[in-house]
Amino acid sequence: MTAMSQLLSHVTAHLQQLHDEEAASVQAAAREIANHVKEDKLVYAYGPGGHSNLGSQEIFFRAGGLMHISAILDEGTLLSQGALRSMAVERTPGYAHIVMDDYGLQEGDLLIIINAYGINSATIDTALEAKRRGIRTIAVTSVAHASATPADHPARHPSKRNLHDIADVVLDSKVPVGDAIVEIEGLEQKVAAISTFANAYLLNALVAETVELLAAEGVNPPIWMSGNASGGDEANRRFIDRFKGRVKKL
Repeated sequence: MTAMSQLLSHVTAHLQQLHDEEAASVQAAAREIANHVKEDKLVYAYGPGGHSNLGSQEIFFRAGGLMHISAILDEGTLLSQGALRSMAVERTPGYAHIVMDDYGLQEGDLLIIINAYGINSATIDTALEAKRRGIRTIAVTSVAHASATPADHPARHPSKRNLHDIADVVLDSKVPVGDAIVEIEGLEQKVAAISTFANAYLLNALVAETVELLAAEGVNPPIWMSGNASGGDEANRRFIDRFKGRVKKL
């Protein structure tokens, strides 16, 4: 089997497993989001860590996405500011509190926390601070990866806690330890990470289930249309004033 074929086989099997095993959790999380949208409240999405930031971007300002999603895109952990710097920041205790203050998260808000490994300081601080503030949390994370990571691993939060133990609703991405999944003959290290595929599937499934719930209840939520499709700009412009100023990165 070629590396390309191996990747396809692993990814499709993984997504099928998520579909089969995480449906109830996705539906529970969708119910939480639907309730917020019906009250015209924002839903925040934060991926504390280098590639975890892609998760928050996946459902923000995206064709077919809910306009009520506000992505927390803090420069500290973005890879564009330097990969090693990003890793150092995500391991810095207390940093997440600053980010949450900057976005004004408060009691009654809903926060999606996306981090495949679910152990670093930025992630755990976010979850703990959210609980302290009375903010409901939905985690997209790998239970297996966090559970298999030693307590003394340098990436861990000082409390040694896992995201899946703190969040109110957990969508288990089932990312294996090490993330990479394709074996190359003669090499010890696997290649091709699966976490982005898993996160993107769970997050888009979550949006789709939320919209389906709302539609069944007679609610027509504002949904982004691609600006690169005919009529996209006109369709989106109807709602811009409703969210401009409320969504920090819009």
